[in-house]
Amino acid sequence: MTMLYDLWRQSLAGLRLLVALTLLLGLAYPLVVLGFGQVAAPWQARGSLVTADGSHTTDPNAAVGSALLGQVVDDPDLFQDRPSAAGDGYDTLSTYGSNYGPEEPALVEQIEQRRAEVAEREGVAESQVPPDAVTASGSGLDPDISVAYADLQVPRVAAANGLSEQQVADLVEEHTSGRTWGTLGEPRVNVLLLNLAVRQAVEGG
Repeated sequence: MTMLYDLWRQSLAGLRLLVALTLLLGLAYPLVVLGFGQVAAPWQARGSLVTADGSHTTDPNAAVGSALLGQVVDDPDLFQDRPSAAGDGYDTLSTYGSNYGPEEPALVEQIEQRRAEVAEREGVAESQVPPDAVTASGSGLDPDISVAYADLQVPRVAAANGLSEQQVADLVEEHTSGRTWGTLGEPRVNVLLLNLAVRQAVEGG
């Protein structure tokens, strides 16, 4: 009887601890973090959404995309993003990389095909095509391209939109972010924000 009583007490104590930690870590803590984020950085906390003119918004109905997520660029006159292995391309429900190793024949074939397509589209030699133009990111949702890939596309975008190459090059520079914390990664260009700026420049004459 004493053994059963001790087992019951231990089980009750464990249940109380489970309930307490669930309420604390599963409910209270997330709500506090969410509330802090909404106050300290509402734009980032709500998905870093942007409108058609490139401004920040917290209204999903006014947004054309997120600065944190890449999306398929279906306009050939704009800057193209890097390839994506997420679903049919930039599918947030199927985020992943190709899982191919560097020696995988299928990956090598994909890269060669993409390099030839980019070189033809941009009117350059295949040796000038940067790596991120032919390889997908690990998440398949990378919103950025390298400065080299953006610069490669400047002449085509300028000609297609009736802008000078200097105008478009200036837009690339304006939308270039440096290394994270000054040391991590490489300078990068957000494709969505850059394309919105190009459209604004065209509309502004």
